[in-house]
Amino acid sequence: MGDLLEEDGDRTVGSQGLMWQAGHPRRWGWLEEEGISGKSQLLFALVFTTRYLDLFTSFISLYNTSMKLIYIACSYATVYLIYMKFKATYDGNHDTFRVEFLVVPVGGLSFLVNHDFSPLEILWTFSIYLESVAILPQLFMISKTGEAETITTHYLFFLGLYRALYLVNWIWRFYFEGFFDLIAVVAGVVQTILYCDFFYLYITKVLKGKKLSLPA
Repeated sequence: MGDLLEEDGDRTVGSQGLMWQAGHPRRWGWLEEEGISGKSQLLFALVFTTRYLDLFTSFISLYNTSMKLIYIACSYATVYLIYMKFKATYDGNHDTFRVEFLVVPVGGLSFLVNHDFSPLEILWTFSIYLESVAILPQLFMISKTGEAETITTHYLFFLGLYRALYLVNWIWRFYFEGFFDLIAVVAGVVQTILYCDFFYLYITKVLKGKKLSLPA
């Protein structure tokens, strides 16, 4: 079972930023979670839940346990804010991606391709595969609306960047430690590829002070 705790830290920072954004949807006119896909956030919550089930079977350190609980709590708090506390600003009409088309195939693949055929290992593998495609509902939502708020694009950019940095981490570990996890590397490559178009639009538009909008 791979150790992704340190790399997941950037994802948590992103979640906390999103929670702050969602927590102030009307105090600041430009801070709204209308462009955020609740379905992607649900998938990310599922990712952390299945990845850190070893909380019930092993203890590494107080820091390790605390951070895993924080990751899970931040993910579900984000989901709560989107679907409950600020339900009125959630754009469910455009957040229509069929997540079962991701969860079911990923679940099947995790049974077929894993490091060890045991419950925790299969669930850990499931979390890796699911994380690589969990952003698809968000990208699909942007494709339907044709645009995204600036604060949303910043969040998505850093969310994608942290995943791309996974690859740097794996290269570093392979070179200096001789460690190589094919499942994690392939998943990281897949997610980075999914972000390529978004990265291009972010760099050519958002960084130049323009609002991200898709070509007509």
